[in-house]
Amino acid sequence: MKYVLVTGGVVSGLGKGVTASSVGVILKACGLRITSIKIDPYLNTDAGTMSPFEHGEMFVLDDGGEVDLDLGNYERFLDIKLTRDNNITTGKIYQSVIDKERKGEYLGKTVQVVPHITNAIQEWIERVAMIPVDGKEGPADVCVIELGGTIGDIESMPFIEALGQFSYRVGPGNFCLVHVSLVPVLNVVGEQKTKPTQHSVRGLRGLGLTPNILACRSTKELEDNVKEKLSQFCHVPAANIITLYDVSNIWLIPLLLRDQKAHEAILKVLNLERVDSIAREPKLDEWVARATILDTLHDTVRIAMVGKYTGLSDSYLSVLKALLHASVDCRRKLVVDWVASTDLEDSTAIEVWHSSLVFNVLSLEGADGILVPGGFGDRGVQGKILAAKYAREKNVPYLGICLGMQIAVVEYARHVMNLTDANSTEFDPNTKTPCVIFMPEGSKTHMGATMRLGSRRTFFKITDCKSSKLYGNVTYVDERHRHRYEVNPDMVPEFENAGLQFVGKDDTGRRMEIIEIPNHRYFVGAQFHPEFKSRPSKPSPLFVGLIAAASGQLDRVLQDCCNGHVVAAKHVLSNGSYTSTVHQNGHPKKLANGLSNGTYYANGNGVHA
Repeated sequence: MKYVLVTGGVVSGLGKGVTASSVGVILKACGLRITSIKIDPYLNTDAGTMSPFEHGEMFVLDDGGEVDLDLGNYERFLDIKLTRDNNITTGKIYQSVIDKERKGEYLGKTVQVVPHITNAIQEWIERVAMIPVDGKEGPADVCVIELGGTIGDIESMPFIEALGQFSYRVGPGNFCLVHVSLVPVLNVVGEQKTKPTQHSVRGLRGLGLTPNILACRSTKELEDNVKEKLSQFCHVPAANIITLYDVSNIWLIPLLLRDQKAHEAILKVLNLERVDSIAREPKLDEWVARATILDTLHDTVRIAMVGKYTGLSDSYLSVLKALLHASVDCRRKLVVDWVASTDLEDSTAIEVWHSSLVFNVLSLEGADGILVPGGFGDRGVQGKILAAKYAREKNVPYLGICLGMQIAVVEYARHVMNLTDANSTEFDPNTKTPCVIFMPEGSKTHMGATMRLGSRRTFFKITDCKSSKLYGNVTYVDERHRHRYEVNPDMVPEFENAGLQFVGKDDTGRRMEIIEIPNHRYFVGAQFHPEFKSRPSKPSPLFVGLIAAASGQLDRVLQDCCNGHVVAAKHVLSNGSYTSTVHQNGHPKKLANGLSNGTYYANGNGVHA
């Protein structure tokens, strides 16, 4: 097993996650099998109880793991399925060591950070690195490890020590360290400054780790004299200093690494440059096509995102990525209008809304589609209900995810079925018309990992519906869940009599998974989170449906899906070609098949989306 460690210095938020994912992409494109591990030094056992404002989105895995959003980047970039153990936290490590101590496994020794915590970290890495994540048998060839935080943080010191020991443990040729740092440009002088990176590398070396490759974040490409200076002071060959300058979209990052021969540097450090089965040049044709298409889109599609965490876009990162994947698939340039659901609740806004006028600067008026994502708590719920009402009455394409589906059910009960006191017991435990109820297996006293989590199967009960067609008319789909509340099954017959269709249910038939309004352009709600399985080459079908409906393409897309056609390959740019200035030196290149993969993969009677 070979290991690539990605660390960060100077400041947080440099893009270590995207860098680690991109390193994985170019190594995979060379023919290697890749797995990934994210180390988060916080004391939480997992990300499940964190506020999105604190740490961004919480990503859900197939096994129900609630993990850091960077694992979502790994899965999207590398098209792999990780496990909860691929996210290491200080809480997990200390908990495992304390559990062993309580069982007497340390034979009366004094349990200390060194060697017990550091050994536990190394053993965890070695164990998880052997777990296959790409659907094939046997372990991967390379494990890419990202260390969260910034070099010098007190909380990450045990991990730094453990990784220093680990590099010695696995030996030369099996460990490569990529250090992501900042080379700022001061506006006053316009000069690229190397001192922050010098200090960062000095601190890293002082902690027992020596970088093999520097990945320097800057607004523009590093000048040759700057590279030479960094090489001299950081003891890294100039050829191993990579510039990660600002680009128009993150799909270009693997191409930046390829163009600067980062793969050659990594393969050389790992003693893989002479292995015959490994390609000398990464095969990234699909990435080139996708990145270029994204940069050449002009026709826009506007989606109003109605949520409570709109102040931090990372709170809905997977939703944004799923929208982007679907927009590229439909050849539309995505424009997201952020609408804070609380802004729709003030009395003035409601009055204006009832007069059918624009009621907010970032209003629903003018949006081609509306999306209400998941969430918890009653703040902003009435605004989300108004958004669902607006979409239903104005025939605007709507996609509700998790809570977005639940509030659509509540809205339907209130304004179509005239059940004015209809509500969710999450917001009103004493409601007389509980449309949404607490799941019996949930816990009201313990918050962490007590929800319905992970991949669950949804069976289509109505085949002649938009959702089923988008998934390719399959019998079932497997999607990821994260919720404590569900539609009240005792009220389902009443809803169905009023025209609301529950087209997808679980295997018992009592848990509602997908809703539709049949005579609406596109009004779909999903109890699961389809965004977590969306990939650039395999966009989520429900998101494709939303974008297609919002851009007037739904009938064609549904027809293509029913006929088994590959949607993405049918819509090349209008002139049948594309150009690239970053990675093709400005020369036009024919796009033969668009994106090589379709919207979904069919597997027997089901889809693993």
